[in-house]
This record gives sequence, structure tokens and C-alpha cells, in this order.
Amino acid sequence: MDQSNYTTHRWLYPSITIFAILLLASGGGYGWYQLHLTKVALEKADHQITETRSRTSILEQQNADMSITLMTAQSEKEQLEADLKAQKRQNAILTNDKEDLEDQREILQKLTQTDKQLLAKYSKVYFLNENYVPAQLVTIDKAYTTQEKQLQFLKDAYPYLEELLKDAAEDGIPLRIASAYRSYNEQKALKSAYKAMYGAGANTFSADQGYSEHQLGTTVDFTTPELIGAVPAFENTTSYTWLKNNAYKYGFILSYPKSNAYYIYEPWHWRFVGVKLARTLHEDNKNFYDLDQREIDSYLIHLFD
Repeated sequence: MDQSNYTTHRWLYPSITIFAILLLASGGGYGWYQLHLTKVALEKADHQITETRSRTSILEQQNADMSITLMTAQSEKEQLEADLKAQKRQNAILTNDKEDLEDQREILQKLTQTDKQLLAKYSKVYFLNENYVPAQLVTIDKAYTTQEKQLQFLKDAYPYLEELLKDAAEDGIPLRIASAYRSYNEQKALKSAYKAMYGAGANTFSADQGYSEHQLGTTVDFTTPELIGAVPAFENTTSYTWLKNNAYKYGFILSYPKSNAYYIYEPWHWRFVGVKLARTLHEDNKNFYDLDQREIDSYLIHLFD
């Protein structure tokens, strides 16, 4: 080899070596850098996973807390609903109690305002003194009477009598009234006249003063235009038949039917006792005077219903 070439090549060999070393070093540094980036990425991923797990744990705890809160709220809601139902029941009870009290007050008020004498059993049982006068009397329409003088009837009961007379007229029944309210003194005078005419026999068909239902103002003696006053022949008229079948609907009863214990049979003599009691007597085929007075008094509240 030429000495000059050797010198040149000897100089090149170290440079190539250094370049190779630098090249290798450069390749190794890049790999290390990639490894470093991977490590950083993994650490970041681990950190994110840890944060995610932490957030998940927090959310799970919050969810558990929320479930407990919802359960508590549901329980409170159910309790409130139960309390509300209980309160409604209590309110209903109080309302019913209030209505009952109002009904009782109304009943007591009606009883205090209703004359107890109106359902008492007179006719030799109870006595009305000379000072007793019905609370308020009205004049019966003269179209329904046979008397020149005015006949009177208890105001509260008069609508029932008037309706009876009107309905009878519509059915072609010629009902008339021969007698209605009589005062204590009127009854006394009448009984004296009967005694003068019939002696002791007057007691079989005429009440003494104070024992007459007429003094109550709720009793009438029926007749017809053809008959003269209240007479036994009234039994044979269509008017009497109509009364037997219909009078109870208007609150009237026959006071002295056949075989009663007080007076002779008086088909003309009818007394207002209220629709409820009259209907009961009609349906049970009973006589007013056969009932106990306490049973009769239980109908006083319904007298003008």
C-alpha cells in the first residue's frame, strides 16, 4: 500500500468508528425515548383509572345515599298518607257527630215547638182544662163545610185536611165538614144539650168538656151534602168508603171504630195524627187508642212531616 494512501485511510477509520458509535447511540436514545413516553402514558392511564375508580366509588356511595334518601322519603310519604287517611276518618267522624248533634238539636227544637197534647189519648183518658186553646187556628174554606158559622182547624194541620178534601173532590167524592174545633165551653154547652135530650145515654157518644178531641183543633166530623150533620148513616156513603181507603195518606185516623172502649161507633169522627202514625195504624190494622201513650209519643217528631 502506498504510504500516502495508508495515511489517508488511517485517518478515516477513527471517524467511521465515531460515526458508527454516534449512529448507534442515536438509535438507542430514540428507543429509550419511546420507552419513556410509553411509561408516561401508562402512568397517566393508571392515574386516570385510579381517578375513575375513585369517582365510581363516590358515585356508588352517592347512589347508595340517594337510595336511602328515597326509601326514607317513600316511608315518610306512606306515613303522611296514612296520617292523612286517619285525619280524614277523624274529620268524617267529627262531621257525622256534628250532623248528629244538629239533627238532635233540630229534633229537640221540633219537639219543644210541637204541642204534646196533639197526640195525647183523650176521650176519658187525659184531660184538657178550660184554658187550653190550640196554638193557631185557621178558618176552613166554606166550600167544604155545611155550617153557616165559620169552622176552624189547627193551622199546621190544615194543609193536610185541605189536600184530602181537594183530592176527594177530584175523585168525585162529596165530602163536607159538619164540625171541627170546639172550645172547652162549646163542648160543655153541647154536652149539656145532649144530656137534656138523651139523659145518661149522651155519654155513649159525646165527650165531657176537657175530654173532647175537638178541643185540640185537629179533629173533624165529616158528612155529605145530602146528610144532615154527623150521623150514623155516613157509614153507608161512598165518602166514608173513600176515607177508609185514603184518609191515612193525609194523616187522619178514625178515632172510634166499631167495638172501641170509649164511645159508640162514629164513622164521621176523624182525627189528624200525622201521616207516619196514620200509615202505621192503617198497615198494622190497629186503633190509635190501643197503642201505649209512650209509643204514640215517639211519632210526635213526625207529626207535620
